[in-house]
Amino acid sequence: MAQVLHYPYASELASAEQGDLIAWVRDVDGVRNVWLARGPAFSPMRLTQYTEDDGQEITQLTFSPDGSRLVYVRGGDHDANWPAEGNLAPDPTSSPEQPVTTIWSISPTGGSPQKIAEGDTPAISSRGQLAYTKEDHVWTAALEGEPKPERLFFDRGKDSDLRWSPDGSRLAFVSTRGDHAFVGVYAAKNEPLIYLAPSTGTDVSPRWSPDGTHIAFVRRRGDGGPPQPILKQIPHPWSIWVADARSGSGRTVWQSPDTLAGSYPDVEGQANLHWAAGDRLIFLAYLDEWPHLYSVAVAGGSPLLLTPGTFMVEHVAASRDRHFMIYDANTGATAGDHDRRHLFRVPVDRATPVALTSGDALEWRPVSAAGERIAFVASGAQQPPSIGIVGLDGAHRSRLDAGKLPADFPLAQLVAPQPVTFQAADGTLVHGQLFEHTEQPANRGSSKPAIIFVHGGPPRQMLLGWHYMQYYSNAYAVNQYLAAHGFIVLSVNYRLGIGYGRAFHQPEHAGPAGASEYQDVLAGARFVQTLPGVDAKRIGIWGGSYGGYLTGLALARNSDIFKAGVDIHGVHDWSRFLGDLGNKPEDRYEKGDREEAMKVTWDSSPDASVEGWKSPVLLIQGDDDRNVPFQQTVDLARRLDLLKLPYEELVIPNEIHGFLRSASWQSVDEATASFFARTFGVPTN
Repeated sequence: MAQVLHYPYASELASAEQGDLIAWVRDVDGVRNVWLARGPAFSPMRLTQYTEDDGQEITQLTFSPDGSRLVYVRGGDHDANWPAEGNLAPDPTSSPEQPVTTIWSISPTGGSPQKIAEGDTPAISSRGQLAYTKEDHVWTAALEGEPKPERLFFDRGKDSDLRWSPDGSRLAFVSTRGDHAFVGVYAAKNEPLIYLAPSTGTDVSPRWSPDGTHIAFVRRRGDGGPPQPILKQIPHPWSIWVADARSGSGRTVWQSPDTLAGSYPDVEGQANLHWAAGDRLIFLAYLDEWPHLYSVAVAGGSPLLLTPGTFMVEHVAASRDRHFMIYDANTGATAGDHDRRHLFRVPVDRATPVALTSGDALEWRPVSAAGERIAFVASGAQQPPSIGIVGLDGAHRSRLDAGKLPADFPLAQLVAPQPVTFQAADGTLVHGQLFEHTEQPANRGSSKPAIIFVHGGPPRQMLLGWHYMQYYSNAYAVNQYLAAHGFIVLSVNYRLGIGYGRAFHQPEHAGPAGASEYQDVLAGARFVQTLPGVDAKRIGIWGGSYGGYLTGLALARNSDIFKAGVDIHGVHDWSRFLGDLGNKPEDRYEKGDREEAMKVTWDSSPDASVEGWKSPVLLIQGDDDRNVPFQQTVDLARRLDLLKLPYEELVIPNEIHGFLRSASWQSVDEATASFFARTFGVPTN
């Protein structure tokens, strides 16, 4: 396990607005460092010299527009659903000294990084002024030396999404005020803040016009009105506005239809709003039942669909001249591309997309590296994520060799997972990836146990290679390990996941409203039971987060099929979340469908069927989890105790949901593999 977990992982790719600089984070065994490459050669160099698996994230790499400085954030939990009590930064090493989230600055030419301030979400103006947030307020500090950090301005909201004007003289921000939010503009200490077309709505995603005179933003409905249904899907319309940056007066440019497909997109980057060349606004929407890019004139009119087809657009960037959008999508000419990502470009005013990459590799998160060059992250079935460069015409692709693979990394032993499909009980077509070593000597000539893997999210998609989220690259490594040690593994892309259209992503009666997606998991188990060489009586299941929920549901409802499971920080009682799901109607006279929903959410939970739970389980969670309350695992353990059902547990003090230390992941992964090996009698040496 240590060998397959010894993979380098590239993430946080960023580029300078001017010049030809890119930077990224390279993580090997939990040791995170910032790397940089300068064009045209793009030879990688390591900028920082961290040496410990200390659990301190490095995120939000941000160049000054001229490329003269690079800042980054060290520490924190940037994938949390809610902050810890007191906004405490995570302490995964159990240090006696309280960790803090800090902003650091370093020269792209090298040297030692300099700590600037405690804070988060840095933004640097064209004048070299740094703005950032600390305790939901906006602060400023010098990139080098004096003066000391100070609060930039007072705003009574919780401030976020900082955006400097092109000339660096003004700062746009989002001021969240509970049931509504404004887009504000700060100019100077002696001038009042300006709020753009203030309303009862929730305004987000401010984007400056190239000349700095106007700001585009997204408006959603504020929180109010009668309680929204919990058990029934309803539309969530939204609109795009443009406002004068000095007067604050604004107007609607585009309004979504009041339909489910017109609802605000629940995808990466959400609206993905960009102000493009020719005074056009680019945004992402599900209008044709797929998450696609659209273009609309700032003056208004009908939006133009830029990316037609039965695929999803995910990570989006603009070319340096704003004439093209660069994106990755799960489409292409290679079999199985619905479970990969490739890069494309499309003009901002014509639906003529062109592929920049293709084949059986995966490419994602493009950024503009220079005038005609695009940087991205790439992986394959065997090759872990690394940085690549390609021309805007799709030519001259290269991979940046930022350190060799470790000598013990089992590259040649990794199997290429195969795309498979099967049908759920209601006829829904379900996709998955099958891991099997056909030449594996272990258990040759005898039936093998099978393992079902279920991802978290749930708006996720497992792929035919190393994943663009490190959490799922870890899962990919574990599935490879299991396949190499005598298991057949099926990763199930159940409904609620992305990549297969809106109806699949947003199905009726799913999750707390009925768990309709569980039938996809059950169908996956029945599918592997039919495969040659599978021992139908030795089927296990594992997953984390939402995958932990589905693991618990499988063991509670179908211990006759699932004979063992590893439940990592799963949800076990949806009804405890009902207040959040239903806009806290318990404080109101109007209850909506709360009483009916209470029963449905309970019936959709593993706890509701725990008396049918017969199979052994390993429960795993860090007790500083900010995505799923640790109480969910405590509660399930007590229920299993009362029923005298067998379980094991691995609790990691002070770890969060997405374990921050490599040592934590190795402990979790080794425990997972060992549990299945012991339960099913499979040697792993």
